[in-house]
Amino acid sequence: MAKAKRMYGCTECGATFPKWAGQCGECSAWNTLVETVLDTTPSGGSGAGGRASWTGQHTELKTLAEVSVEEMPRFSTASGELDRVLGGGLVDGSVVLIGGDPGIGKSTILLQTLCSVAMRFPALYVTGEESQQQVAMRARRLGLPEDKLKVMTETCIESIIATARHEKPKVMVIDSIQTIFTEQLQSAPGGVAQVRESAALLVRFAKQSGTAIFLVGHVTKEGALAGPRVLEHMVDTVLYFEGESDGRLRLLRAVKNRFGAINELGVFAMTDKGLKEVTNPSAIFLTRAQEEVPGSVVMATWEGTRPMLVEVQALVDTSHLGNPRRVTLGLDQNRLAMLLAVLHRHGGIPTYDQDVFLNVVGGVKVLETASDLALMAAVISSLRNRPLANDLLVFGEVGLSGEIRPVPSGQERLKEAAKHGFKRAIVPKGNAPKDAPNGLQVIAVTRLEQALDALFD
Repeated sequence: MAKAKRMYGCTECGATFPKWAGQCGECSAWNTLVETVLDTTPSGGSGAGGRASWTGQHTELKTLAEVSVEEMPRFSTASGELDRVLGGGLVDGSVVLIGGDPGIGKSTILLQTLCSVAMRFPALYVTGEESQQQVAMRARRLGLPEDKLKVMTETCIESIIATARHEKPKVMVIDSIQTIFTEQLQSAPGGVAQVRESAALLVRFAKQSGTAIFLVGHVTKEGALAGPRVLEHMVDTVLYFEGESDGRLRLLRAVKNRFGAINELGVFAMTDKGLKEVTNPSAIFLTRAQEEVPGSVVMATWEGTRPMLVEVQALVDTSHLGNPRRVTLGLDQNRLAMLLAVLHRHGGIPTYDQDVFLNVVGGVKVLETASDLALMAAVISSLRNRPLANDLLVFGEVGLSGEIRPVPSGQERLKEAAKHGFKRAIVPKGNAPKDAPNGLQVIAVTRLEQALDALFD
């Protein structure tokens, strides 16, 4: 049997010590030593933390041409939006980490998913934060099928894996990874070492058994996943829940996916019966007022593998401060300052004595450069108090010299606009199609001056 040897490693420089100390003796960092376990399996053993023997058998090598590249089989979660974010469905043996603010809906969507999956495959819901009665009450309140899903209340990782080996579930949920601990360590659950070792055991079990595992992760006040950063490297997929806890819409974004595209976005609506998928998010984000109002314009953003129409609103008002305010919600504040300078230099429109407030309706975060031209259009509309047409679409990247640059997937953005009844579109010349979609007039521009002239035609 392998003997577990406890060591303390520095999270900053990686140095290891036999005893704990408040300060690292190598890099002098304070409170960075965390407990870890080294597997002292004798040479020839194959412990998880042990070092392979120099006299052991060599590993068989293959060329890339000899490696099978068959598509990994997937199975549906019964939620189209969740399948989209996962890259088309769940892969056997994959480990998915879901993070988000408290109350955002992490446990709700996973309970809904497992209740649906349990009708077809064995499933196991492991909760370390709630009792079995609380989980059952939530399932009944949401009207979910309860007769197939098995629930377990446990926080010891060794007991969880032993039960999972016996039950052989197709999908398993751990809610949450911060409450799980291993008996090999003496530190409290939620610590860096406990989270890392528990996650490593779960990942190893998933790869060996083929069980797909969902891990629920807590987040810090800055919005990042709590625990060691290595946790995100260990798993196959990392999903983040976005949106206001008191709002109706929830956005599920993939920031890492070994089996699909990243930055894929799934849209859900929170109801009294749980999270319902929104198959046409553009229609939700475009619930605009019937009358035309200054400072509002629609742009086409690209999320993962599909276009999405969102409304950008601007409010420009006279500033009584020495430094005018620049406030953005859902947009990059530094890019706003740069675009206002370009607008002054190449458009002749100064805003140095104006407060500028920008917002993307619906809580969507738009960080791509295709929002540049729409941002400028909203600012000009509010500054001049002249509304833009409700059937106008604007997108394009603006350079520092005032040129309008093309953006990826311009054809798909225009098709999405035509599908929702837009009549005019101001786009970069590089994105202008040879044959415009039916009913859509495409105005191609190459300079900022041309775009400004076309806005109020």
